[in-house]
Amino acid sequence: MSRDDNNESEDPEHLDRLKLFSALGSETRLRMLEKLTEGEMHISELARELDISVPVAAKHANILEAADLIQRKVYGKTHVLQLNDRNLFKALDIFAPAKTVEVEKGTTLLEALKKVAVVEVRNIRGQENIVSTNGEEGFFVYEVDGEFSDKTVSNFTFDENATVMWKKLEPVSVLKIKVKVREE
Repeated sequence: MSRDDNNESEDPEHLDRLKLFSALGSETRLRMLEKLTEGEMHISELARELDISVPVAAKHANILEAADLIQRKVYGKTHVLQLNDRNLFKALDIFAPAKTVEVEKGTTLLEALKKVAVVEVRNIRGQENIVSTNGEEGFFVYEVDGEFSDKTVSNFTFDENATVMWKKLEPVSVLKIKVKVREE
């Protein structure tokens, strides 16, 4: 193992990725996550639904919890699990390429973005909107140091070092509704 590998394994983000991929690397844990999309469940109910023992379900739940993919509520001896939706979607952030840009104090996010990506800007209803980043059309939002901003990319300025997560809004299902029409 090289020295760089050792440094990488000490990086908290790298450790989070390892936990995430380890957690998603099991068919049982994937089935648990799928069941939890239906709503919170008592750990014994989840074990029964998946036809596994409660201790096995608890072991897998611990791994999912360590990866921050589920949350556990404890009521006495009762453990209720629920999906941690926010972190499930946030887990995909690890696939975003990282770029570093050096700018002057007061530089706008739009100016900084143009230094690291090809952006297409259109004036829509009197406001500049980014409609494409590196050739990918879509709707975009951003977080600065983990917080969404209410400013446009033209109005957000940098006064100190920051990490920006530039996000394309993707059509992710948040609810599946099966509509059954009764026969009369």
